[in-house]
Amino acid sequence: MDLRIMGLEAPILTALQHLADLPEEAEKTFNAPTRTYVRDAKAMAATPADVKEYPNSYVFVIDMPGLKSGDIKVQVEDDNVLQISGERKREDEKEGAKYVRMERRVGKFMRKFALPENANVEAVSAVCQDGVLTVTVEKLPPPQPKKPKTIEVKIA
Repeated sequence: MDLRIMGLEAPILTALQHLADLPEEAEKTFNAPTRTYVRDAKAMAATPADVKEYPNSYVFVIDMPGLKSGDIKVQVEDDNVLQISGERKREDEKEGAKYVRMERRVGKFMRKFALPENANVEAVSAVCQDGVLTVTVEKLPPPQPKKPKTIEVKIA
């Protein structure tokens, strides 16, 4: 609300107007994403994955060149979220060598996948071979159709 429109320009009124606008500024500050959120979002965007569905499983394929199995963590959280994370560290520089160009990505990476209801979170396996991580989540067997229950009719 601009008090000058009504012809009021006293310093006290200007101060009151400024105070009235503070909640709007505070809202912008509180709604800003945190550094952790921005870092995690960048890590997720920079980790492409292929997801395949087979009759008995779901398979997640992610390129992980140069990483050891100790650098990769595969977890199931909240009973239906598959999280693949880790960190690619920069190689130690040898004396006398310096980077002319550095294009390979270093730092943390992460991907989260919501698993479908028929995913068996107790049967998850992960294999990293030739720089490709393959995570397999087995499917639960389909529920058996319920047989109709026959109720004996008694004559009273």
